[in-house]
Amino acid sequence: MVKAADAFLTAMERELGAETIEHSVEAVERYGDTTMPSGNRRVHAVLLPRSTADVVTIVRLANEHHVGLYPVSAGHNLGLGTRSPVRDDQIVVDLGRRMNRILELNEELGYAVVEPGVTFQALHDELVRRGDKLMISATSGPPLGSVLGNALDKGGGYSPYFDHFGTLCGFEVVQGNGSTIRTGDGSLHNDKLPNWPVSKYTFGPILDGLFAQSNFGIVVRAAVWLMPRPPVIRTFHAIFEHDDDIGSIIDAIRPLKLTNFVPTLFRVTNDLYAIGPEERAENLGRQPDARDISPEQRRILREKRGLGAWQASAAFYAGSEADIAPMLARVSSHFRNKGAVRIIDHAQAQLIHPLLIASDSFSGRPTAAELTLLSWRPGGGAIWFLPGTPMSGRTAAELDVLARGLFAQHEFDYIIMHVAGARFARSLYLILFDRRSAEECHRADACYRALTSAYATRGIGVGRAAIDYHGLHMDLQMPAFQQTVLAIKSALDPNGVIAPGKYGIG
Repeated sequence: MVKAADAFLTAMERELGAETIEHSVEAVERYGDTTMPSGNRRVHAVLLPRSTADVVTIVRLANEHHVGLYPVSAGHNLGLGTRSPVRDDQIVVDLGRRMNRILELNEELGYAVVEPGVTFQALHDELVRRGDKLMISATSGPPLGSVLGNALDKGGGYSPYFDHFGTLCGFEVVQGNGSTIRTGDGSLHNDKLPNWPVSKYTFGPILDGLFAQSNFGIVVRAAVWLMPRPPVIRTFHAIFEHDDDIGSIIDAIRPLKLTNFVPTLFRVTNDLYAIGPEERAENLGRQPDARDISPEQRRILREKRGLGAWQASAAFYAGSEADIAPMLARVSSHFRNKGAVRIIDHAQAQLIHPLLIASDSFSGRPTAAELTLLSWRPGGGAIWFLPGTPMSGRTAAELDVLARGLFAQHEFDYIIMHVAGARFARSLYLILFDRRSAEECHRADACYRALTSAYATRGIGVGRAAIDYHGLHMDLQMPAFQQTVLAIKSALDPNGVIAPGKYGIG
C-alpha cells in the first residue's frame, strides 16, 4: 500500500503540482483526529483539488495505482468522525479547502449552486450581504460545516426546509470509475441547462440517492434550495417537569405537525442536552466514585437555568406579529392541556441561553453555541447514536425507558434531543466520555453497541453513524440489500478507490 501510495503521489505532483499535496506530520495527524473510542486514524497524505478537473485527475490516478481515497468536504462532522477516514492509510481528498465557491445564487427562484467547501456560515453571510431575502436551514452542527457534505450524509435542520438531502437538486459527480455525470435535468446532453438547479425528475431513473451515504463517487457541486425569509419569526417553548412526560409530548406534537399547523420541526431536548452547553460535569461536586450525574444534581441545574426535564421548542412564520398572535395562543393552550408546566414565549427565550440556541436554529442563523455541549465531560470523547421513533407517545416512552436504562447501566449521563415531525422523530443521543481513559473508551463502545443491538431488535436502525460503526450497521441490513449495494459499488467504482469501508461498503 505504501509503495503504491507513494507512486500515486509522485504522479499527482507531476500532473497537478506539489501545492495540491500535504503530507507533513502535522497535516496527516490533524486529518486523522477523531472523537472515537477506537482512537485516531493514520492518514497517508492530504490532497487539495481546485476544480472538478482536478478531482477527475485524482480519481484516474487512484485507479491506475490502486490506492484508497477518502473525500471530505469541510471536515466538521463532529461526534461522527470529523474528517478522519474509516480505515488507516487512506489518502484524504479535502474538497473544502479550495473548492469553496458559491457558483450561482438565484434570488428569484430561491437556490444556490455550491461546491463542497461552501459552509453554512459562508452561505448565510452571502445571503445577508445581498439583503437577507433568503435563509438557509441551519443545523445543530458547526457553522463551518459543509452545506453539501451535511446533506449528503443525511443531516438535517429545523425549518420547513429541514430535509437537507431533499433540498439538493442537480448533482455533478465524479464516479469511482473516473466518469463524470450530471443528475436531474442536468443529465441532458446540452451545455444550456436552465432546469438543472430546479428539477430533480428528468426522464429515466432518479440517480441522486445513489450518492447519499455512499462511496460510489465524489459530488463536486449541487444546487441547494433556499427559503424566503419570513418578515416575522416567533418561537415558543413548552416546558415539562418529569422524565416520563416524553410520551405526552410526542402525542401533543403529532397533530400539530400532521396538519402542518406548526411549520417547523420540534426540538425536544432533555435537561442535560439543553443545559450542557453552559455547564460542566466536573463543576457539580460529584462524589469521587460517581460516573454519571444524580437526579438531585439534575434538579438543581434545572432550577438554576429555569428549565424542565424536557423542552419542546418550535416556531411560527408570518407577515406580522398580529398574524402570529392567535397561533401562539392556540399552541400554548394545546400544550398546557397536555401537561406543560410553563410556556416560554419568544421574548423570554432570548434571555435563556439554551432556548436562544433554538431560536437561532429556527431563524436560519448558524451558531456554534450548542457545540460546547461536547465539553460537558472532559477528555474529548463523543459519539452520536442516531436512531428514531415513530410519532407514537407509547413507543417513544418505551424507547426512552430502554435508552435511559442502558446509559445508566454503562454509567453515562443521559443526553438526548428528539427532532420531531409529523410521523417520525430523529433521536440524537450523545455519549460523552474521556478518551484518555481506556476504561471509559471501553464503556462508551459497549454502550453504543448495546444501544444499537437493543434498537435493531425492535426493528429500528440509525440515520447516520460514527465511523467506528459503519460496518456494524451495514451488517444489520438484509442480505439482499447488502448484495445490491456491493453490486452498485462494483459497477461504479470497480477498483474500490473511493473511501473503502465507508458506510460499510467495500
